[in-house]
Amino acid sequence: MKLRITVLPGDGIGPEVTKQAVNVLSAVSDVCGYEFRFEHHRIGGAAIEAEGKPLPERTLAACLEADAVLLGAVGDRKFDHLTGDMRCEAGLLALRQALGGFANLRPVRAYEPIADCSPLREEVIRDTDILIVRELLGGLYFGEPRELNEDGHAHNTMRYHKDEVERVAQIAFQEARRRKRRVTSVDKANVLETSQLWRRTVTEVAKQYPDVQLEHAYVDSFSMQLVTTPAHYDVVLTENLFGDILSDEAAVISGSLGMLASASVGGKVELYEPVHGSAPDAAPLYRRSVPRVRKDHAVGRSDAGAWSGHARSQRTPPSPASQYRGHRPSCCRVCQRPSADADGLPRSLKF
Repeated sequence: MKLRITVLPGDGIGPEVTKQAVNVLSAVSDVCGYEFRFEHHRIGGAAIEAEGKPLPERTLAACLEADAVLLGAVGDRKFDHLTGDMRCEAGLLALRQALGGFANLRPVRAYEPIADCSPLREEVIRDTDILIVRELLGGLYFGEPRELNEDGHAHNTMRYHKDEVERVAQIAFQEARRRKRRVTSVDKANVLETSQLWRRTVTEVAKQYPDVQLEHAYVDSFSMQLVTTPAHYDVVLTENLFGDILSDEAAVISGSLGMLASASVGGKVELYEPVHGSAPDAAPLYRRSVPRVRKDHAVGRSDAGAWSGHARSQRTPPSPASQYRGHRPSCCRVCQRPSADADGLPRSLKF
């Protein structure tokens, strides 16, 4: 198999992350007999600095001609003063729209070797294996009109069409058939008309999958359930803004935002990227602390196996709360934080 992969290192820790990802892919090609051809291009702040725009034409052309795109991260504080299409993030949104990937798949797992990195109790996250399916090309991020006025007024538009909801729902139900056959659709149908359309459309799609169980949840209550009973969920389907927020919240299950990956599918070319941001402050440290995974590990088992013992990064320390596991009383059955006066232990622990 021959594949052309366009690599977009981006900003901050993006170059370091993509470098290690390319190393892993190269190891896979050696073992499995694939032939990967990597082509590097600029995006985000790096592109603004070198070429004057966050998504240069040559970058977009290379992505559209590729078999897949690997992205690092986008964002640099030195360009925060820019507005509109000149923002670093505008380049990423334009790329997503051009590639056409309308479904963003974000897997979330609890890895036993690094369970103490999570601020949640081990018994709460145990056996968690969630796939978040986020609609990626609609909602507030792309809705028009949108405007920021100098007179102190701003507005955005949340807009969805039935077809947009239906196509991403199809992806969610198809993925559920490969897993535990459960879909949780998250919306705010008690307030938003777009969510009412969302719920009605997802319910209609569910009739095509009688072997898959569907449940609906409001985003506010679901955000609590996600960290109190995460193992209950299988496939979580939601719209663009909610999916962005909930998938970051779900990072506490794996122990770090850096543990989450994503794939944007359904369009001309699939886009693969980590969920985390560019973290420019961490970039100088990342080179020294990135885990070294043996190249003869298959990728499917190295994600968990690499965290056992020596390969654990200094950037993924145990949760500050984990040292108090087992102490009682605690503030609730979910977090690892002791109550106010439990044996005089500190109160300033992360939830």
